[in-house]
Amino acid sequence: MSRQIKDLEIAAIGDRIGDASDFIVIDVSRVDAISANRFRIGLRSDNVSALTVRNSFAAMALQGRGVAGLDSLLSGPSTLVWGSEDVVALARCVAKWADEIDTITIKGGTVEGQTLDAGGVEALSKSKGRLETIAELAGLMLAPGAQIAGCMQSPGGQLAGQLKTISEKDEA
Repeated sequence: MSRQIKDLEIAAIGDRIGDASDFIVIDVSRVDAISANRFRIGLRSDNVSALTVRNSFAAMALQGRGVAGLDSLLSGPSTLVWGSEDVVALARCVAKWADEIDTITIKGGTVEGQTLDAGGVEALSKSKGRLETIAELAGLMLAPGAQIAGCMQSPGGQLAGQLKTISEKDEA
């Protein structure tokens, strides 16, 4: 293959991955065609992209995009997976498919420049996602205000209840 064609392939991989910086590397070489089609359709519905690549081309394209940490994972048959709303959702999606299709092997991944092994990707898939963390933080920030409001309402409610009881006694 000529240098110009290699450069075109590397540029095409770079264009395809775009600005993504978090990747998971999997091996789908032993997956049958029907399962592979189901897998790719499932990924597409979760807004996740997958690209089976030649390792040397992928390493050069990723290096050109400033993504580090995948060189050790790019050996043997490799498929890059990226996308979704955050890296935890990506890890959950890949882990779900790896559980469903036994022949998919998770090799590892990279999150913010740190390399994860297969166990790290599994652990990441079980952690809280971005939206869950934001919701938890919002709940924690609002909790003191709700407690203060409850404390301020309590004496007023007790007084209203006592006044109602007194007024009912007077009517009877």
